Amino acid sequence: MEKLIDGRVMGSEFMQWSKSHVHVKYNLASSGISNYPLSALPCKLEDLEITGDSFYGYDPLLQAISELCGVSKERIFSTIGTSLANHIAMAVMIAPGDEVLIESPTYELLISTAQYLGARIKRFPRHAQNGFRIRTADIQEAITQATRLVVMTNLHNPSSAYTDEATLASIGKIASSVGARVLVDEVYLDAAFDIPHRTSAHLGGEFIVTNSLTKVYGLSGLRCGWVLAEPQLINRMWRLNDLFEVIPAHPAERLSTIALNNLGEPAARARSILSENHKECARFIKEREDLELTYHGVGTVVFPRLKMGNVDRLSGELLENYETSIAPGRFFGMPEHFRIGLGVDPAIFRQGLKHLEKALGRTAGAA
Repeated sequence: MEKLIDGRVMGSEFMQWSKSHVHVKYNLASSGISNYPLSALPCKLEDLEITGDSFYGYDPLLQAISELCGVSKERIFSTIGTSLANHIAMAVMIAPGDEVLIESPTYELLISTAQYLGARIKRFPRHAQNGFRIRTADIQEAITQATRLVVMTNLHNPSSAYTDEATLASIGKIASSVGARVLVDEVYLDAAFDIPHRTSAHLGGEFIVTNSLTKVYGLSGLRCGWVLAEPQLINRMWRLNDLFEVIPAHPAERLSTIALNNLGEPAARARSILSENHKECARFIKEREDLELTYHGVGTVVFPRLKMGNVDRLSGELLENYETSIAPGRFFGMPEHFRIGLGVDPAIFRQGLKHLEKALGRTAGAA
Protein backbone atom coordinates (compact mmCIF):
# COMPACT_ATOMS: atom_id res chain seq x y z
CA MET A 1 0.00 0.00 0.00
CA GLU A 2 1.28 3.48 -0.85
CA LYS A 3 2.30 6.01 1.80
CA LEU A 4 -0.19 8.04 3.79
CA ILE A 5 -0.57 11.79 3.36
CA ASP A 6 -2.72 13.42 6.04
CA GLY A 7 -3.90 9.95 7.00
CA ARG A 8 -4.96 9.01 3.47
CA VAL A 9 -3.51 6.42 1.12
CA MET A 10 -2.25 8.05 -2.07
CA GLY A 11 -2.21 5.43 -4.80
CA SER A 12 -1.94 1.66 -4.92
CA GLU A 13 1.29 -0.29 -4.65
CA PHE A 14 -0.34 -3.29 -6.29
CA MET A 15 -1.58 -1.36 -9.32
CA GLN A 16 1.82 0.24 -9.76
CA TRP A 17 3.45 -3.20 -9.69
CA SER A 18 0.80 -4.70 -11.98
CA LYS A 19 1.03 -1.97 -14.63
CA SER A 20 4.82 -2.24 -14.60
CA HIS A 21 4.61 -5.92 -15.59
CA VAL A 22 1.61 -5.93 -17.90
CA HIS A 23 3.72 -6.53 -21.03
CA VAL A 24 5.44 -9.66 -19.69
CA LYS A 25 5.17 -12.36 -22.37
CA TYR A 26 3.75 -15.03 -20.05
CA ASN A 27 1.46 -12.93 -17.88
CA LEU A 28 -0.04 -15.17 -15.19
CA ALA A 29 -0.53 -12.18 -12.89
CA SER A 30 -3.51 -10.82 -14.80
CA SER A 31 -6.90 -11.76 -13.37
CA GLY A 32 -8.99 -11.19 -16.49
CA ILE A 33 -9.72 -12.99 -19.74
CA SER A 34 -7.42 -12.07 -22.62
CA ASN A 35 -8.63 -9.21 -24.80
CA TYR A 36 -11.65 -9.78 -27.02
CA PRO A 37 -11.10 -8.21 -30.47
CA LEU A 38 -13.18 -5.31 -31.72
CA SER A 39 -13.48 -7.09 -35.07
CA ALA A 40 -15.54 -9.81 -33.40
CA LEU A 41 -18.21 -7.36 -32.18
CA PRO A 42 -21.10 -6.74 -34.61
CA CYS A 43 -20.52 -3.01 -35.01
CA LYS A 44 -19.99 -0.60 -37.89
CA LEU A 45 -18.24 2.76 -37.97
CA GLU A 46 -21.57 4.56 -38.14
CA ASP A 47 -22.51 2.95 -34.81
CA LEU A 48 -19.85 5.04 -33.07
CA GLU A 49 -21.00 8.63 -32.91
CA ILE A 50 -18.59 10.81 -30.94
CA THR A 51 -21.26 12.72 -29.00
CA GLY A 52 -24.60 11.65 -27.61
CA ASP A 53 -27.14 12.19 -24.86
CA SER A 54 -25.43 10.64 -21.82
CA PHE A 55 -25.41 13.28 -19.11
CA TYR A 56 -26.74 11.04 -16.32
CA GLY A 57 -26.46 7.73 -18.08
CA TYR A 58 -26.77 6.68 -21.72
CA ASP A 59 -30.23 5.16 -21.86
CA PRO A 60 -29.47 2.24 -24.25
CA LEU A 61 -26.49 1.29 -22.05
CA LEU A 62 -28.60 1.47 -18.87
CA GLN A 63 -31.26 -0.64 -20.58
CA ALA A 64 -28.68 -3.27 -21.59
CA ILE A 65 -27.31 -3.47 -18.02
CA SER A 66 -30.90 -3.61 -16.73
CA GLU A 67 -31.65 -6.64 -18.90
CA LEU A 68 -28.39 -8.35 -17.96
CA CYS A 69 -28.86 -7.90 -14.20
CA GLY A 70 -32.66 -7.97 -13.94
CA VAL A 71 -32.97 -4.61 -12.16
CA SER A 72 -34.67 -1.35 -13.15
CA LYS A 73 -32.65 1.45 -14.77
CA GLU A 74 -33.29 3.65 -11.71
CA ARG A 75 -31.10 1.24 -9.73
CA ILE A 76 -28.09 1.50 -12.08
CA PHE A 77 -25.14 3.89 -12.07
CA SER A 78 -22.78 3.39 -15.01
CA THR A 79 -19.14 4.37 -14.78
CA ILE A 80 -15.55 3.53 -15.77
CA GLY A 81 -14.79 -0.03 -14.66
CA THR A 82 -15.27 -1.69 -11.29
CA SER A 83 -12.56 0.27 -9.48
CA LEU A 84 -14.27 3.62 -9.99
CA ALA A 85 -17.60 1.95 -9.26
CA ASN A 86 -16.20 0.81 -5.90
CA HIS A 87 -14.73 4.25 -5.22
CA ILE A 88 -17.97 6.13 -5.85
CA ALA A 89 -20.12 3.53 -4.07
CA MET A 90 -17.93 3.82 -0.98
CA ALA A 91 -17.79 7.61 -1.22
CA VAL A 92 -21.58 7.99 -0.98
CA MET A 93 -21.78 5.48 1.86
CA ILE A 94 -19.02 6.49 4.26
CA ALA A 95 -17.58 9.62 5.82
CA PRO A 96 -14.10 10.13 7.28
CA GLY A 97 -13.84 8.21 10.54
CA ASP A 98 -16.55 5.68 9.69
CA GLU A 99 -15.79 2.03 10.39
CA VAL A 100 -15.61 -0.24 7.35
CA LEU A 101 -15.35 -4.02 7.74
CA ILE A 102 -13.42 -5.66 4.87
CA GLU A 103 -12.67 -9.31 4.17
CA SER A 104 -9.10 -10.63 4.56
CA PRO A 105 -7.49 -11.45 2.20
CA THR A 106 -8.96 -9.20 -0.47
CA TYR A 107 -8.18 -7.02 -3.46
CA GLU A 108 -5.79 -4.31 -2.32
CA LEU A 109 -7.67 -1.45 -4.02
CA LEU A 110 -10.72 -2.05 -1.83
CA ILE A 111 -8.62 -1.34 1.25
CA SER A 112 -6.66 1.58 -0.19
CA THR A 113 -9.85 3.19 -1.55
CA ALA A 114 -11.61 2.98 1.82
CA GLN A 115 -8.53 4.34 3.55
CA TYR A 116 -8.22 7.16 1.03
CA LEU A 117 -11.81 8.10 1.91
CA GLY A 118 -10.79 8.33 5.57
CA ALA A 119 -12.44 5.14 6.82
CA ARG A 120 -11.29 3.20 9.87
CA ILE A 121 -10.57 -0.27 8.55
CA LYS A 122 -11.48 -3.47 10.37
CA ARG A 123 -11.02 -6.93 8.88
CA PHE A 124 -12.89 -10.22 9.07
CA PRO A 125 -11.02 -13.38 8.08
CA ARG A 126 -11.48 -15.76 5.18
CA HIS A 127 -9.51 -18.71 6.47
CA ALA A 128 -7.19 -20.56 4.07
CA GLN A 129 -7.95 -23.85 5.83
CA ASN A 130 -11.63 -23.27 4.98
CA GLY A 131 -10.84 -22.64 1.32
CA PHE A 132 -11.26 -18.88 1.92
CA ARG A 133 -15.03 -19.36 2.19
CA ILE A 134 -16.89 -16.87 4.36
CA ARG A 135 -18.06 -17.95 7.80
CA THR A 136 -20.83 -15.59 8.91
CA ALA A 137 -19.75 -16.10 12.53
CA ASP A 138 -16.53 -14.25 11.73
CA ILE A 139 -18.50 -11.26 10.45
CA GLN A 140 -20.82 -11.39 13.46
CA GLU A 141 -17.81 -11.34 15.75
CA ALA A 142 -16.06 -8.46 13.96
CA ILE A 143 -19.00 -6.13 13.26
CA THR A 144 -19.83 -3.35 15.71
CA GLN A 145 -22.47 -0.68 16.15
CA ALA A 146 -19.99 1.69 14.51
CA THR A 147 -19.73 -0.35 11.28
CA ARG A 148 -21.23 1.48 8.33
CA LEU A 149 -20.19 -0.83 5.49
CA VAL A 150 -19.18 -4.49 5.02
CA VAL A 151 -17.03 -5.08 1.93
CA MET A 152 -16.49 -8.40 0.16
CA THR A 153 -15.86 -9.94 -3.27
CA ASN A 154 -17.83 -12.72 -4.97
CA LEU A 155 -16.20 -14.63 -6.56
CA HIS A 156 -13.51 -14.01 -3.99
CA ASN A 157 -10.41 -12.17 -5.16
CA PRO A 158 -7.83 -13.75 -4.88
CA SER A 159 -9.10 -17.34 -4.35
CA SER A 160 -12.27 -17.60 -6.52
CA ALA A 161 -14.27 -19.01 -3.57
CA TYR A 162 -18.02 -18.67 -4.25
CA THR A 163 -20.41 -17.27 -1.64
CA ASP A 164 -23.91 -18.70 -2.01
CA GLU A 165 -27.12 -16.74 -1.73
CA ALA A 166 -28.06 -18.09 1.71
CA THR A 167 -24.73 -16.93 3.14
CA LEU A 168 -25.11 -13.54 1.47
CA ALA A 169 -28.61 -13.15 2.92
CA SER A 170 -27.22 -13.91 6.39
CA ILE A 171 -24.49 -11.31 5.89
CA GLY A 172 -27.16 -8.79 4.90
CA LYS A 173 -29.10 -9.47 8.11
CA ILE A 174 -25.98 -9.08 10.24
CA ALA A 175 -25.16 -5.77 8.56
CA SER A 176 -28.74 -4.50 8.86
CA SER A 177 -28.76 -5.26 12.58
CA VAL A 178 -26.21 -2.45 13.13
CA GLY A 179 -27.49 -0.14 10.38
CA ALA A 180 -24.73 -1.04 7.90
CA ARG A 181 -24.85 -1.96 4.23
CA VAL A 182 -22.96 -4.62 2.25
CA LEU A 183 -20.81 -3.77 -0.77
CA VAL A 184 -20.27 -6.83 -2.99
CA ASP A 185 -17.74 -6.60 -5.81
CA GLU A 186 -19.08 -9.12 -8.34
CA VAL A 187 -16.63 -8.49 -11.17
CA TYR A 188 -15.66 -12.21 -11.30
CA LEU A 189 -19.08 -13.72 -10.57
CA ASP A 190 -19.99 -14.54 -14.17
CA ALA A 191 -16.93 -16.82 -14.32
CA ALA A 192 -18.90 -19.26 -12.13
CA PHE A 193 -20.37 -20.68 -15.31
CA ASP A 194 -21.67 -23.95 -13.87
CA ILE A 195 -23.11 -22.49 -10.67
CA PRO A 196 -26.62 -21.00 -10.99
CA HIS A 197 -26.31 -17.47 -9.66
CA ARG A 198 -27.77 -13.99 -9.75
CA THR A 199 -26.55 -10.65 -8.52
CA SER A 200 -26.87 -10.07 -4.78
CA ALA A 201 -28.63 -6.79 -5.60
CA HIS A 202 -31.82 -8.88 -5.56
CA LEU A 203 -31.38 -9.76 -1.88
CA GLY A 204 -32.44 -6.43 -0.41
CA GLY A 205 -31.77 -2.71 -0.15
CA GLU A 206 -28.82 -3.26 2.20
CA PHE A 207 -26.80 -4.59 -0.76
CA ILE A 208 -24.72 -2.42 -3.09
CA VAL A 209 -23.20 -4.30 -6.03
CA THR A 210 -20.35 -3.35 -8.36
CA ASN A 211 -19.45 -5.07 -11.61
CA SER A 212 -18.09 -4.53 -15.11
CA LEU A 213 -17.24 -6.17 -18.43
CA THR A 214 -13.52 -5.95 -17.68
CA LYS A 215 -12.63 -9.36 -16.23
CA VAL A 216 -14.86 -12.21 -17.39
CA TYR A 217 -15.53 -11.16 -20.98
CA GLY A 218 -12.16 -9.84 -22.15
CA LEU A 219 -13.67 -6.39 -22.70
CA SER A 220 -11.45 -4.40 -20.38
CA GLY A 221 -10.76 -1.71 -23.00
CA LEU A 222 -14.40 -0.60 -22.97
CA ARG A 223 -14.12 0.40 -19.29
CA CYS A 224 -17.79 -0.43 -18.84
CA GLY A 225 -18.64 -0.66 -15.13
CA TRP A 226 -21.70 -0.14 -12.99
CA VAL A 227 -23.20 0.00 -9.49
CA LEU A 228 -26.54 -1.53 -8.53
CA ALA A 229 -28.25 0.02 -5.50
CA GLU A 230 -31.42 1.69 -4.28
CA PRO A 231 -32.52 4.66 -6.42
CA GLN A 232 -31.72 7.29 -3.77
CA LEU A 233 -28.15 6.04 -3.53
CA ILE A 234 -27.85 5.92 -7.32
CA ASN A 235 -28.95 9.56 -7.51
CA ARG A 236 -26.22 10.50 -5.05
CA MET A 237 -23.67 8.64 -7.17
CA TRP A 238 -24.68 10.51 -10.33
CA ARG A 239 -24.28 13.82 -8.51
CA LEU A 240 -20.92 12.85 -7.03
CA ASN A 241 -19.77 11.63 -10.44
CA ASP A 242 -19.96 15.23 -11.69
CA LEU A 243 -16.68 15.72 -9.80
CA PHE A 244 -15.01 12.83 -11.66
CA GLU A 245 -16.19 12.04 -15.20
CA VAL A 246 -18.70 14.85 -15.93
CA ILE A 247 -19.50 13.23 -19.32
CA PRO A 248 -18.11 9.81 -20.31
CA ALA A 249 -16.56 8.90 -23.64
CA HIS A 250 -19.63 8.33 -25.80
CA PRO A 251 -18.08 5.88 -28.33
CA ALA A 252 -17.16 3.62 -25.38
CA GLU A 253 -20.78 3.77 -24.16
CA ARG A 254 -22.07 2.80 -27.59
CA LEU A 255 -19.56 -0.04 -27.97
CA SER A 256 -20.40 -1.25 -24.47
CA THR A 257 -24.09 -1.33 -25.37
CA ILE A 258 -23.33 -3.41 -28.45
CA ALA A 259 -21.16 -5.76 -26.37
CA LEU A 260 -23.80 -6.18 -23.65
CA ASN A 261 -26.41 -7.02 -26.27
CA ASN A 262 -24.09 -9.63 -27.78
CA LEU A 263 -22.38 -11.29 -24.79
CA GLY A 264 -22.92 -14.83 -26.03
CA GLU A 265 -19.71 -15.07 -28.04
CA PRO A 266 -17.40 -13.40 -25.47
CA ALA A 267 -18.92 -15.61 -22.76
CA ALA A 268 -18.42 -18.79 -24.82
CA ARG A 269 -14.82 -17.79 -25.56
CA ALA A 270 -14.15 -17.10 -21.87
CA ARG A 271 -15.69 -20.41 -20.86
CA SER A 272 -13.54 -22.28 -23.38
CA ILE A 273 -10.32 -20.59 -22.22
CA LEU A 274 -11.07 -21.15 -18.54
CA SER A 275 -12.18 -24.76 -19.02
CA GLU A 276 -8.90 -25.68 -20.68
CA ASN A 277 -6.72 -23.72 -18.26
CA HIS A 278 -8.53 -25.01 -15.18
CA LYS A 279 -7.80 -28.57 -16.25
CA GLU A 280 -4.16 -27.74 -16.86
CA CYS A 281 -3.86 -25.89 -13.54
CA ALA A 282 -5.53 -28.70 -11.57
CA ARG A 283 -3.07 -31.23 -13.04
CA PHE A 284 -0.14 -28.95 -12.27
CA ILE A 285 -1.13 -28.32 -8.64
CA LYS A 286 -1.89 -32.00 -8.02
CA GLU A 287 1.67 -32.93 -9.00
CA ARG A 288 3.30 -30.32 -6.75
CA GLU A 289 4.30 -31.21 -3.19
CA ASP A 290 5.57 -27.66 -2.65
CA LEU A 291 2.19 -26.01 -3.26
CA GLU A 292 -1.06 -26.16 -1.30
CA LEU A 293 -4.41 -25.14 -2.75
CA THR A 294 -8.12 -25.56 -2.10
CA TYR A 295 -9.26 -25.81 -5.70
CA HIS A 296 -12.70 -24.35 -6.41
CA GLY A 297 -12.82 -25.14 -10.13
CA VAL A 298 -14.41 -21.79 -11.03
CA GLY A 299 -13.23 -18.27 -11.64
CA THR A 300 -10.31 -16.64 -13.38
CA VAL A 301 -7.71 -17.02 -10.61
CA VAL A 302 -6.31 -19.46 -8.04
CA PHE A 303 -4.32 -18.62 -4.90
CA PRO A 304 -1.87 -21.40 -3.91
CA ARG A 305 0.40 -21.34 -0.87
CA LEU A 306 4.13 -21.91 -1.27
CA LYS A 307 4.90 -24.39 1.52
CA MET A 308 8.62 -23.63 1.67
CA GLY A 309 10.51 -20.73 0.15
CA ASN A 310 9.95 -17.07 -0.59
CA VAL A 311 7.23 -15.92 -2.97
CA ASP A 312 8.90 -12.62 -3.80
CA ARG A 313 12.08 -14.48 -4.73
CA LEU A 314 10.02 -16.86 -6.86
CA SER A 315 8.31 -13.91 -8.55
CA GLY A 316 11.66 -12.25 -9.21
CA GLU A 317 13.09 -15.46 -10.69
CA LEU A 318 10.13 -15.76 -13.05
CA LEU A 319 10.41 -12.14 -14.19
CA GLU A 320 14.18 -12.15 -14.57
CA ASN A 321 14.73 -15.45 -16.31
CA TYR A 322 11.43 -16.62 -17.78
CA GLU A 323 9.45 -13.52 -18.91
CA THR A 324 6.68 -14.77 -16.64
CA SER A 325 4.68 -13.04 -13.91
CA ILE A 326 2.57 -14.14 -10.95
CA ALA A 327 0.91 -11.83 -8.42
CA PRO A 328 2.75 -12.04 -5.08
CA GLY A 329 0.51 -12.70 -2.10
CA ARG A 330 1.91 -9.78 -0.11
CA PHE A 331 -0.40 -7.54 -2.15
CA PHE A 332 -3.33 -9.46 -0.64
CA GLY A 333 -1.92 -9.60 2.88
CA MET A 334 -0.74 -13.22 2.59
CA PRO A 335 2.95 -13.29 1.63
CA GLU A 336 3.19 -17.10 1.54
CA HIS A 337 0.63 -17.24 -1.27
CA PHE A 338 0.59 -16.06 -4.88
CA ARG A 339 -2.20 -15.54 -7.40
CA ILE A 340 -2.22 -17.24 -10.80
CA GLY A 341 -4.46 -15.87 -13.53
CA LEU A 342 -6.22 -18.41 -15.77
CA GLY A 343 -7.54 -16.07 -18.45
CA VAL A 344 -4.66 -16.05 -20.94
CA ASP A 345 -4.43 -18.04 -24.16
CA PRO A 346 -4.08 -21.75 -23.21
CA ALA A 347 -0.76 -22.11 -25.06
CA ILE A 348 0.64 -19.16 -23.10
CA PHE A 349 -0.77 -20.62 -19.89
CA ARG A 350 0.82 -24.03 -20.41
CA GLN A 351 4.19 -22.47 -21.12
CA GLY A 352 3.84 -20.18 -18.11
CA LEU A 353 3.25 -23.20 -15.86
CA LYS A 354 6.36 -24.85 -17.28
CA HIS A 355 8.31 -21.73 -16.36
CA LEU A 356 6.75 -21.76 -12.89
CA GLU A 357 7.84 -25.38 -12.45
CA LYS A 358 11.44 -24.49 -13.36
CA ALA A 359 11.46 -21.42 -11.11
CA LEU A 360 10.08 -23.43 -8.21
CA GLY A 361 12.97 -25.87 -8.66
CA ARG A 362 15.54 -23.10 -8.74
CA THR A 363 14.21 -21.31 -5.66
CA ALA A 364 13.19 -24.37 -3.61
CA GLY A 365 13.54 -23.77 0.11
CA ALA A 366 15.11 -20.32 -0.33
CA ALA A 367 14.15 -18.05 2.55
